[in-house]
Amino acid sequence: MDIKGYIDEGNLEQYCFGFNTELGNEISALRSAHAEIDQEMNEIELAIEDLALIQAIAPSPQLKNKIMSALFAEESIYLNNLPPTSKYSNYENWLKAVEHLIPAEHFDDFFAHLLKQNEMIAQTLVVTKLDVPEEVHEVISESFFILKGTCTCKVGSNIFTLNAGDHLEIPLHTTHDIRIDSPYVVAILQHRFA
Repeated sequence: MDIKGYIDEGNLEQYCFGFNTELGNEISALRSAHAEIDQEMNEIELAIEDLALIQAIAPSPQLKNKIMSALFAEESIYLNNLPPTSKYSNYENWLKAVEHLIPAEHFDDFFAHLLKQNEMIAQTLVVTKLDVPEEVHEVISESFFILKGTCTCKVGSNIFTLNAGDHLEIPLHTTHDIRIDSPYVVAILQHRFA
């Protein structure tokens, strides 16, 4: 067999790219018997890996959270038994649970409805058109879980753009503010008490 000719015909590339899978057994046997075929296959495989890395599209930072929320999603959310919000919470389930409480679009600039409060946690449905000026929490841990709209939060020197499904924990003793970027934002404001 003319090994160089076999390589030059492009059989190895066709097999590696899945265009001719029928060559699998043949190439496997040739690879074992001929060092040139094995070397060429190794080079093709490395070239394909390099191409994949060059062409790779980095996933958005929110993708991991969306996958995790799908894996660990609360099946149903009920107002009488609300779980704490987290970066893995499912915003669609939360939105279904509170949508009957959300005022029509022609509401005042700010609406708040306390959903849950005990010695450990307070959860409030907030619908707002207003920015939140700079503030710091010394004792109460605060987080936001966005159900509708877009806002930008500055936390210390970091800036976060939050959309529906995004969750942000605000560290204690850290200056933060919020700018509303959409006509309004619907969110779950969560406070945890020490």
